[in-house]
Amino acid sequence: MLKVFQNFSRKMSTISSNRLSGKVAVVTASTDGIGYAIARRLAQEGAKVMVSSRKEKKVNETVQKLTNEGLSVAGQVCHVSNAEHRQSLFKNTKEKFGGIDILVSNAAANPSVGSVLDCDEPSWDKIFDVNVKSSFLLAKEVLPYLRERKGGSIIFVSSIAGLQPFQLLGAYSVSKTALLGLTKAAAESLATENIRVNCLAPGIIETKFSSAITDNEISRNASLEKIPMQRFGTIEEMGGVVAFLVSDDASYITGETIVASGGMQSRL
Repeated sequence: MLKVFQNFSRKMSTISSNRLSGKVAVVTASTDGIGYAIARRLAQEGAKVMVSSRKEKKVNETVQKLTNEGLSVAGQVCHVSNAEHRQSLFKNTKEKFGGIDILVSNAAANPSVGSVLDCDEPSWDKIFDVNVKSSFLLAKEVLPYLRERKGGSIIFVSSIAGLQPFQLLGAYSVSKTALLGLTKAAAESLATENIRVNCLAPGIIETKFSSAITDNEISRNASLEKIPMQRFGTIEEMGGVVAFLVSDDASYITGETIVASGGMQSRL
C-alpha cells in the first residue's frame, strides 16, 4: 500500500495539463506547505500564478524554484492583514498577467495553544484577524477583478479542525469553522455572477505547521489511529483538490467544503 502511494505521489509531482490554461491565480501564504503545493499545481495545470508571503526572501526563492520548473509565476510580498499589501497584490497581478480569475486564501496564524476558553484576548484577535477577517477582505477586494473577467473562483483554506475542533487548537479551530460559514454565505450571493466560492478542509497534512503532531511518536501514533487510511496527507494531494475546484470540471460546485482527511470524522 505504501509503495503504491509513493508511486502515486511521484506522478502527482510531475503533473502537467492545460486544464487551467488562460487562468490567472493569486495564492496567499504560498511559499511553503499547502499554499506552495496549491500554487505549484495550478501553474502545472496551465495557470499563471502570483505567489505571496510576508517574507521577501521566501517569495524570491519560491518564484525562482517554480520558474526553473518552467512554470509561469511571479511573486509579491503580502501580509494579509495589511490593506496596502492586499491592494498591491491584486493590482500587481493584473499588471503582470492581465487580470485575475482565481483567489486562494490560505494564510493563517495560530499564536495560541490550548483549549478555546484558555485563549487570551490578544491571541484571539490575532487569529481572527488573519484567519477570518483577512480572508473576508481578500474575497471582497478581489471581486472587481473577477467581475472584469465575467466570473471566477474563490477558495478558502479551512481545516478538519473547523469541523472537529482540536483541543489544543481551540481558537484556531473556531476561526476555521467561521470560514465554512463565509464560504456558504459568499457562494450564495455570488452565484448569479458566475463566481464560485468553495472551501478546502485538510486533515492532518505533513507540514511544518503539523510537525508537533507528525514528528512526535506518541502524538503521531494517536493521530494515525483516528485516520482510517492510516497515513497523513501530502501537500500535493491538497493542491490536487484545489486544482479541481477552480477548474471547469467543478463548474456546478459552489458553497461546498471539501474535506480531505483520509477518512477522519468531519461532522460539525
